[in-house]
Amino acid sequence: MGQNKIVVFESKKIRRVWLNEEWYFSVVDVVSALTDSVNPRDYWFRMKDRVKLEDGIELSTICRQLKLEAPDGKMRETDCANTKSMFRIIQSIPSPKAEPFKQWLAQVGYERVQEIENPELAQERMKELYERKGYPKDWIDKRLRGIAIRQNLTDEWKERGIISERDYAILTAEISKAAFGITPSEYKEIKGLKKKNQNLRDHMTDLELIFTMLGERVTTEISQKEKPETFVKNKKVARRGGRVAGTARRQAEKELGRSIVTGQNYLPKQTK
Repeated sequence: MGQNKIVVFESKKIRRVWLNEEWYFSVVDVVSALTDSVNPRDYWFRMKDRVKLEDGIELSTICRQLKLEAPDGKMRETDCANTKSMFRIIQSIPSPKAEPFKQWLAQVGYERVQEIENPELAQERMKELYERKGYPKDWIDKRLRGIAIRQNLTDEWKERGIISERDYAILTAEISKAAFGITPSEYKEIKGLKKKNQNLRDHMTDLELIFTMLGERVTTEISQKEKPETFVKNKKVARRGGRVAGTARRQAEKELGRSIVTGQNYLPKQTK
């Protein structure tokens, strides 16, 4: 799977990555969540020295350097630990949050194993999340279908040797420009989405979601058929897939007498 995700413990964001059938969590993020340290990296550095001196244990040996997205948007190597190793690290952090965090850590790991064995559970959890936010059922169905189509596309890109988040963003922008005439960043500006963590697709209307899905699905089909071997060829395929959606969008706009691209947010209250 290999996807990066963020989970939240008591309002603290913790980065994690799925690797070799288990989650690896950012140690620095966990330190920040448990200690509220103003400099969690320094805390982690000093903690490793303390544990080595007191217990003779090298905590670095139970960690792995994995690439996670940094605050500046770049992928950087970060000390990460799986659930078992993280429990050992937590033992060396004097914090009243340690026990609640252990329970939370066990739960998020268990949920992921459940979802691997039964993917429908992941969809059900996501559906419940959108329902709590106030989205109607027909919108949720389209959004979940769009997520599945997007996953198929990124899986296809991985098959073509594309693995960096930056390259994904470039290819996604090619589809968007061909489908809607604007990049995702420009799209977010139109919708007034200022925060970096606001997901553009969560604020799309039904038709915007539909044409997004069309562009990505056609891109996947073309790529599976032609198997582009270079990044430049993948860009051309992305442009062609988006162009199919763009042609359909313009025809729809002609029939409806209005633009599909809109500043409307599906949940306006979330952007205030």
